Amino acid sequence: MRRVIKLSKGLDIHLAGKALPKRFSVKPSGKYALMPSCFEGVKPKVMVKEGDKVKAGDTLFINKEYPAVKFSSPVSGTVSSIQRGDRRKLLSVCIDADGQQEYKDFGKKDVAALTGGEIIDSLLEAGLFGYINQLPYAISTNPQVLPKAIFVSALRDMPLAGDFEYELEGQETDFQTGLTALSKIAKTYLGIGASQSSSALLNAKDVETVVFKGKCPAGNVGVQINNIDPVNKGEVVWTVEPTSVIFFGRLFNSGHIDLRRIVALAGSEVKNPAYTEMVVGQDLASLLNDNLNTGSKVRVICGNPLTGVKTSAEGFLGAHTSEVTVIPEGDSTDEMLGWIMPRLNQFSVSRSYFSWLLGNRSYRLDARIKGGERHMIMSGEYDRVLPMDIYGEYLIKAIIAGDIDKMEQLGIYEVSPEDFAVAEFVDSSKLELQRIVREGLDMLRKENA
Repeated sequence: MRRVIKLSKGLDIHLAGKALPKRFSVKPSGKYALMPSCFEGVKPKVMVKEGDKVKAGDTLFINKEYPAVKFSSPVSGTVSSIQRGDRRKLLSVCIDADGQQEYKDFGKKDVAALTGGEIIDSLLEAGLFGYINQLPYAISTNPQVLPKAIFVSALRDMPLAGDFEYELEGQETDFQTGLTALSKIAKTYLGIGASQSSSALLNAKDVETVVFKGKCPAGNVGVQINNIDPVNKGEVVWTVEPTSVIFFGRLFNSGHIDLRRIVALAGSEVKNPAYTEMVVGQDLASLLNDNLNTGSKVRVICGNPLTGVKTSAEGFLGAHTSEVTVIPEGDSTDEMLGWIMPRLNQFSVSRSYFSWLLGNRSYRLDARIKGGERHMIMSGEYDRVLPMDIYGEYLIKAIIAGDIDKMEQLGIYEVSPEDFAVAEFVDSSKLELQRIVREGLDMLRKENA
């Protein structure tokens, strides 16, 4: 009997341009880049130089704090450039891919016969261990501290997020292998949605499957952890994005690195929202060319509109990115009569616009925040959309004040920035809650180092 958890809090935001369950092909340009910024908390040290030849699976950079944690090239080719920013911060390692791909051979392994330590060693050797995150701090984890549990959420319910069930089709064996591998390390939980019907999810072996019923952000792994087995001070849990589980399974089943993933191209400014196969680090220009509506300024987002990262057509696919979304920028929009207009085409949580009279519909929202930052209003807004057993508003205040004791008492060890994405959307104070939570987590990590 599966455990079912019902969440009463949350908010589903329906945006126009959700990807349809069909595929289109993209002709890659051969330009790839692996970006350390995709791996939160990693201090990278480059292990290659411009002009080096690499195979898929060769190390591009390592984590200075834990040198055993390596990050592998997604393709074989030539290192074309190493991009750095202020104070020589590593931004990306760029590769011109070969026409014929070569893979470093790590050897096929039977995960059923391996121990947890051997699983970790295999992931470290192949440069995939860095795809595992942890709570507390919501950062890429280290191999020296074993977790009390591992959590995988197969439910993506953020607006315009890609459907993992669709991505999983044809890759069920690799997914199960990845789950079995994780279960060798620690007790593993698989969170799924009540409407998901894939047998690979419903009948997953070696894990405890937990069904979540509720609105967004029920799919956030942090929300699921809070409702299954909360993190206390001194405890560590690992979180793994479901596509990374497939990456792990491919490693053990094939013996080499294969970082292909099914990506949703979505958003109101996309001509034909659908799915395509890409490789981690692939350039976005090949994806976006001839696929966008013309005539308006757009924002390209690596990820979904609430938690994604602003990028451009010259950007590259992130390591944890399952969708690329394109929405109107809206910076230069000049509305007649401003806020007095009834705004039948705008979404409002508080029913400030008349659009709520039109029923459940999809909205073409732009990137404007519509108002400036103002004093924080203690109105209970966060609590209505945050299905976690924490006092969200008080935690944000404690982070802003830099009160570490209060932050610990109010549950900062249990949260990640994405857990506050919906609260940030409804926040009438226009605060950048995800940035504030990230700064609080970094402050706490530095204090406890």
